[in-house]
Parts: sequence; C-alpha cells; structure tokens
Amino acid sequence: MLAGLSIRDIVLIERLSLSFAPGLTVLTGETGAGKSILLDALALALGERADSGLIRHGASQAAVTAEFDLPDEHPAFDILAEQDLQPEGQLVIRRTIGADGRSRGFVNDQPVSVALLRRLAESLVEIHGQFETQGLFDSNTHRFVLDSYGGLASLGETVRGAWRDWSAAEAELAKLVAAAEAALAEEDFLKEAVAELEQLAPQPGEEALLSDARQRLQHREKLLDALSTAQRELAGDRGAELSLSQARRALARLSDRAGEMFDPIIAALDRAQIEIGEGLSALEATASQFETEGQDLTTVDDRLFELRRVARRHGVAVDELGAHRGALADKLAALEDRDSRVAAAVRHAGEQRAVYVKAAEALTAARKSWAEKLDVAVARELKPLKLDRARFATNVAALDEGDWGESGADRVSFAVATNPGQPPGPLAKIASGGELARFMLALKVVLARASAVPVLVFDEVDSGIGGATADAVGERLARLAETQQVLVVTHSPQVAARGDHHWQVRKTMKAGAMSTEVLALNDAGRREEVARMLSGAEVTAEARAAATRLLARPAPGSLL
Repeated sequence: MLAGLSIRDIVLIERLSLSFAPGLTVLTGETGAGKSILLDALALALGERADSGLIRHGASQAAVTAEFDLPDEHPAFDILAEQDLQPEGQLVIRRTIGADGRSRGFVNDQPVSVALLRRLAESLVEIHGQFETQGLFDSNTHRFVLDSYGGLASLGETVRGAWRDWSAAEAELAKLVAAAEAALAEEDFLKEAVAELEQLAPQPGEEALLSDARQRLQHREKLLDALSTAQRELAGDRGAELSLSQARRALARLSDRAGEMFDPIIAALDRAQIEIGEGLSALEATASQFETEGQDLTTVDDRLFELRRVARRHGVAVDELGAHRGALADKLAALEDRDSRVAAAVRHAGEQRAVYVKAAEALTAARKSWAEKLDVAVARELKPLKLDRARFATNVAALDEGDWGESGADRVSFAVATNPGQPPGPLAKIASGGELARFMLALKVVLARASAVPVLVFDEVDSGIGGATADAVGERLARLAETQQVLVVTHSPQVAARGDHHWQVRKTMKAGAMSTEVLALNDAGRREEVARMLSGAEVTAEARAAATRLLARPAPGSLL
C-alpha cells in the first residue's frame, strides 16, 4: 500500500506530508483547490514526464517522495533485484525536478533511471482519470488479466513448458540441418582427405625417425670413413688391440717373479681388451648396417616432405595426422548418417509441436469460457453505473503460428461499445472521460482478485453523475477498498460518505501567496464537508442532516 506522500514546492504546495492507511481514502474540496496537484505529484514520483512548470514560483527545485509498504513477494522487488537493488523495509521512491526541467529518480536513496520508475509504477499504482490512465488501457496486459481472472495459471504453465520443449526440439533440428548442409558442402573434401591419409598411413614418432635417418644418410660417407679409421686404430698392425696384447704378455712372463704386484695391471689390461673387442664388434655392426640399410636419401626425403606437406594442409602436427584421420573419418561417417538423424529430429519436433498445440488448445478453450463469464460479470456492473447502454466484449482471437509463444496461441483484447449500434473498440477510444472512469471502475471491481497492483487511484470517477448512480460508484469503490487501497478525488457527497478516511484539499493565503493544504477530517469535519458538497456555498441544517444520514449508512457487506 501507499504509506506516505511528501511533496515539496510543487505548483501551490510548499511543504506537504501525508500518511495513508488501508481502505478507501477520499479527497474533496472546492474546484481549483489543488486536488489534481496531489495526483500529478504522485504520477511524477512514478515516472511521468517531468515539467519545470510544476515547480512552485520562487523555488529552484521540486521534489516528491512516495513510500510503499509491500509484502516480501511483491513483483516490485523482483524488478529491483534485476538491477542489483535490495531495498530494506519500506520502498521509498523519490523524484526531483530542477529549474532546467531535468529530473532525477531515487529508490531508497539509490539513483535509478526514470524508465525503472515507470516499470515499478506498473506494479504499484493504477491511476484512472478522465483523461489518462494505465494498466487496462495496455492491450498487452489483457491476456494476463483474463488468465488471472479465470485462475488459469496451471494451464498456462503447461503451455509454457510445452513451448520450451518444442522450441528446444526445433533448435536441435535447425542445428542438425545446418551441420548437415555444412558437412555436405565438404563431403568431397572429407572423402579425399580420408583416402589420402589412409594411403599415407602415418605412424606415431615417424617424423623423428625419418629426420634421424635423413641426417645419417646426408653424412654417410663421412660416417663410414670415421668407422674405418676407428677400426684401423684399434685392430691394425699398430692398433691398440695389438699393443694391449703385447703389453699383457710382457707382464705375464714375469708375473711369477713379481708376486702379486702385476696382478692389478694385468686385470686392467684384460678389461681393456674386452672393451676394445666390444668396440670393434660395434664398429663392424654399424658399418655393416650402413652397407645393408635399404633406405636411400631420396626415399627418406620424399617420405618426410610428404608427411609435412599433408600436415600443413590440415593444420596439424605430423604426429597428429593419425588422430586427425580418425576425426575426419568420424565426421564423414556422421555425414553419411545425416539423413536418419535429421529425420529423427523432424519427428521429435513434430511430436513436441503436437504436445504444445494440445496444451494451447486447452488454454484457448478455457480462455473463451472465462471470457464469456467476464463479459457477463462486467455487464452486471455497468447498469448501476449509468452505463446500461454500453457493451463490454472480451475477444479471444487465434494467432498465426509464427506468433505463437509461451503464453499460448491467442490474442486477448478487451473492447467496448458505449452506444447501441456502435461496433466495440479499444478501451482507449471511449469518448467521454466520465464514462471512461466509470467503465474502468466496473472492470476493476470485477477483476479485483486478479490484480497484483496494491493501490488504485480514481480521479473524478463520478463526473457528470449524481443520485443513485453516484451512490453506486461509491459502493463499488468501497467494495474495491476491501482488497486494495483506493484513493479517489470526488465532488460527489455519496462517494465521499463511503470513505474510510477523508482528506479536505483547500487553498489558503500564506505570506501573501496562495498555497494548497490538506486536512485530515474527523467525524464532525466529515459531516460538515459532506454537507457543503450537498448544499453548495451555504451549509444548511437540512444539508447537515442529510450528511449525517449518508455517513451513517452501513458499510458494504454489513448485516445491518
């Protein structure tokens, strides 16, 4: 609910702070006293267009602060959470306007955009007047209103789930089709690449082996010459092998005379001979390998260069060619299986579409049924409001398949005709301001339980009516106030008498300047104000007696 409204330097208002309570609050006063200024100030706080003309003469800045007490689950908090704003306790909205016409918005003293204020306003307050309104004027809200009125949340959730499943199936189908088309364009390349790699048959580590062989073959003659030189030095007539043998024999002949002195030397020479023998064997084997090696430099070069060329073509390392061949083969196999996979995806998408259509048709049937009930309920409210010639119609029209969505396959719109023979048209096209306000009142009475907006404001909803019709307006406003906070600007004593709280708006002269003030009336003050509204400039005893009778009426739903 709206808990408080603070206004500073707006038109005729210098300083004004109001505290509101649940129920029906009526604002009365002489024409021109400034009742509409209060509504303009509230609208300004809620994001309406700022105009420097609203600033009181002589002031440099105007400000309006609106305080709301809301339950924790109210949609406004979800809107603020999207902006990383976490208000604690009351929701306090403030708007300022400078002399240059620029305005600033705040939520709990944190700066916010005017667009955010407007979003919050949609969930907080509906203002219905003779010339402007919101909420039900927006046809985009009509489907939600009808679903809420009919309690169709469960059917709606089923449709949303079916829509998500169908959308996911269509997305997967599109992905498969796109992949198949892309793969089809490269099918020839895949076949050629796989055949080339299979013929090439690259082996892990082959590049390193070929590089070693290439280097060896490039220096073959030098390597063979080095091997021959080493063999001559070790095994020739003056080689190390012969020298070691002669040295050992010389020591061995005299070893019995030297005792154990020569034994370590002879043992070392024996080991050297063994090592030299192994070295010679290795030299012979290596030389033999050169002689018997089946590779030649040209063959090795051709193989190595071919591997590297193919690797560059595919953008991979030579050692990755084998794995790359497997990946291309898998892609080719998937391509060859594309028709069956796409066909399966088509079937799945068709099945999900059928599920959605079935759910949407059930929701459509329920909407049409509740649309008829809504039309009947609104019609019952129109006659007492002197709108017995008006006709309200809820249209549930089928959408083209391209416009289907998670909310179903229907377009819901409210239409009205205010005169016989006139075709129903949008709510916003109602010509008379008074008719408009009363029509919106009838709708709000019927749709009260379907609205999440906690505050309703009606500006002169009783314009152009009196007597029993004004009493019917007051009775409906009081009925609305049982579930929502209602503020009404009225010139009707019948409406004013229905209020739970009564504010009188009047002009006073302060320091040589006209100013607007608001007084909270007690029981005596209410009787005097209602009597003034009944009699005019001079309040008579008869008017006071009539006012007493009006104020003494039982509240809506009372057993008295």
